[in-house]
Amino acid sequence: MPVPEILTRARSGKRLTPADALELYRDAEFIHLGAAAHAIRNSQNDPSTATFLVDRNINYSNVCITDCLFCAFYRPPGDKEAYVLSRQEFSTKIEELRAIGGTRILLQGGHHPDLKLEWYEDLLRWLGATYPDIEVNAFSPSEVTHIAEVEKLPLEEVIRRLAAAGLAGLPGGGAEILDDPVREEISPKKLKTAGWLEAMRIAHRHGLATTASMVIGFGESYESRVRHLANLRGLQDESLAAHGNGFTAFISWTAQLDTVPMSGLARRKGIRPAGAQEYLRNIAIARLFLDNFRHHGASWPTQGVAIAQVALNAGCDDYGSTMMEENVVSQAGANTMSSIVVEEMQIQIREAGYTPVQRDTRYRPVKRAEDATASA
Repeated sequence: MPVPEILTRARSGKRLTPADALELYRDAEFIHLGAAAHAIRNSQNDPSTATFLVDRNINYSNVCITDCLFCAFYRPPGDKEAYVLSRQEFSTKIEELRAIGGTRILLQGGHHPDLKLEWYEDLLRWLGATYPDIEVNAFSPSEVTHIAEVEKLPLEEVIRRLAAAGLAGLPGGGAEILDDPVREEISPKKLKTAGWLEAMRIAHRHGLATTASMVIGFGESYESRVRHLANLRGLQDESLAAHGNGFTAFISWTAQLDTVPMSGLARRKGIRPAGAQEYLRNIAIARLFLDNFRHHGASWPTQGVAIAQVALNAGCDDYGSTMMEENVVSQAGANTMSSIVVEEMQIQIREAGYTPVQRDTRYRPVKRAEDATASA
């Protein structure tokens, strides 16, 4: 089907097929993609506002045995730079977040071979008791699957116990590209597509907040990207129908390959890093194809401020989060900021043409941006 007809169908609310998405990747011009995606964004969300979240990334440990080729953050067990944060270190970071009006922490680490399920449960209970005003979204499908493997327990039981201990959400990290031939090449030890989807399926069943992510630029084909999006849309259909609870948002960014083990492979295979134009085309196509995702987030940490502002006019309705610290992407080679202050985030959203609105994990307004500034 010709691109103009596909875009017209998308604007009218008709579902695109994988073949339609593939045609858009191959032949659509960004100016037309962006306009269609922006129209759909405005039909599903307030056209005058863009949301943001005040939170903090906390990498509780950098110990990992998965050896992903695109990661420069992890350290093997016993490495002199390996760490697990102490409770005091947690407290310092969370108090800094509270001081700027933050509402959430995002805990992510590696696949630590020695941390037991009880360690994670104790941490969640302590966080809930000590900081009841801070929501805890933590780990990822690959991390909880690793915990289940270490404990030799069903994944369902692990997620159930973590939720009972205070886990409010399971972030969508570790998705990269949900197409197994790609995963076999870039992260052969990490769980495959079916495993990632199953962890999220269980998380939805237990009422956890979840996000869906996508990382492009590993040399994957357009067909692999479409399979990724189709996997997400299919699970979203299933979870919403069964539980009324699915992914809260979709976030995409580009692989940072400058300083990671994969950089040599990328050079040998002639993999061209995904740039700003490719990123913007991807988020626009995702908005058109993922018709059951209301919220789409921009990625200022990997793309920089200017491109993130363009993203708000090409399908995204959310500017992301303050993060306060970001270690994984920045150590992989991203040359943008690793954190952003609330006031600057508000300025950037206004410069893009929107009123900034602070939100929580489930996209409920927390307070208007002017109030957030006053409390920061």
